[in-house]
Amino acid sequence: MIRINAELTPEKLKPRLERLFEISAQKIRALEKAWDPSRGAPAVTVRGVYAAREWTDWTEGFLYGSPLLQFDAVGEQWFLDYGRRGTVERMAPHLTHLGGHDHGFNNVSTYGNLLRLASEDRFAAGDFEEQFYALALEASGAVQAARWTPLRDGRGFIYSFNGPHSLFVDTMRSLRSLALAHRLGHVLMGENGRRISLLERLVHHAEVTAEFSVYYGEGRDGYDVRGRVAHESLFNVNDGVYRCPSTQQGYSPFTTWTRGLAWAMCGFAEELEYLETVPDQELDPLGGRGKVEGVLRRAAQTACDHYLDEAAQDGIPYWDTGAPGLEKLGDWRNKPADPFNDFEPVDSSAAAVAAQGLFRLGHYLERQSAESDTATRYRRAALTIVATLMDEPYLSTESSHQGLILHSVYHRPKGWDDVPPGRRVPCGESSLWGDYHARELALLLLRQTQGRPYLAFFHI
Repeated sequence: MIRINAELTPEKLKPRLERLFEISAQKIRALEKAWDPSRGAPAVTVRGVYAAREWTDWTEGFLYGSPLLQFDAVGEQWFLDYGRRGTVERMAPHLTHLGGHDHGFNNVSTYGNLLRLASEDRFAAGDFEEQFYALALEASGAVQAARWTPLRDGRGFIYSFNGPHSLFVDTMRSLRSLALAHRLGHVLMGENGRRISLLERLVHHAEVTAEFSVYYGEGRDGYDVRGRVAHESLFNVNDGVYRCPSTQQGYSPFTTWTRGLAWAMCGFAEELEYLETVPDQELDPLGGRGKVEGVLRRAAQTACDHYLDEAAQDGIPYWDTGAPGLEKLGDWRNKPADPFNDFEPVDSSAAAVAAQGLFRLGHYLERQSAESDTATRYRRAALTIVATLMDEPYLSTESSHQGLILHSVYHRPKGWDDVPPGRRVPCGESSLWGDYHARELALLLLRQTQGRPYLAFFHI
């Protein structure tokens, strides 16, 4: 359980945020110099050097999105040029990628950041360049929304790369692509000229995820712990009926893979912030603002509360709340996480994503003038995680290591994570999504200390 440090503020953490971006600059330059794009997308480090992994190249957007975040933080032109060049030269296939649920990761991190920076007048893009980024985001949102499984109640969900039976909780963060495309005035065109609302699909996917991926302690099954999140939910595509929980990267369908939990926390919180900016009349056909935001808020708070209970004392989670080796660690919830233990790895990337979710949910609740104590608690919990992540042993200070945040885990069941000599479990390595989300988290807080506008993906 997190021991929240109530004394922390973004201003007090500013030296750590600035240090992170100093180290980040060296890491980005080193990876740009060493990485051959023909190898695919870097995913995780092995003995400190980034390597690719199979699946869907879902991390390439983080490769070129990271320098864009770096430019936002420090204003150095080289990072903008690198991110812009990589986006234009490498990211087009991701815009029409029909085989995955990762458009929000790849395309909002690149085209989305560029359009946001241009909208903030951080660089002179020109009308044509801005229209190029906007068109890319419109196409991405529509392609993502077309990957759709209908349910018998009229709703549906964006299905994962596993196929139309599979709902991944991760996809809550890919809803960013639908949100931006809708904000830009785009629709998905279906058979016989049917105009399909991207906002409707966003809301329906979020509601289905909230209903089936998040547990509320109401006796749904024998393992219904409030706040538990299923990585995957399976449906019968013949009749659109839910069947059971599942997992690809967690320990079991009945435990919580903590990065999946973090994706839920961040995704629900971020979409709540977005929905605040959507006019009431657009939400009325979907049940109205009270219903829609109420469903998402309940899921977000339930997931965040579970994280606060299940993370270690310093805010870092182990990779799965039911991992069998945890019992050998004793009272692991009430002491700092130990990334060097011999039984189960921690996942710093889950912490980076979760901290952003906590901070954004607190921001949303504060703006709603609701549950002010809870809002303060979430924000302080986020800052507690930041204080841990952005210092040793999680901050990677060795110039020979290409990663930024250490002790990330990719796929424990498949054994995709490096185990150092003399160790029994993975440790000491980084992931590109963990590094990206640590930068995004640090930028969110740094901009606040600088009196700059609140960082949101939909500020275009």
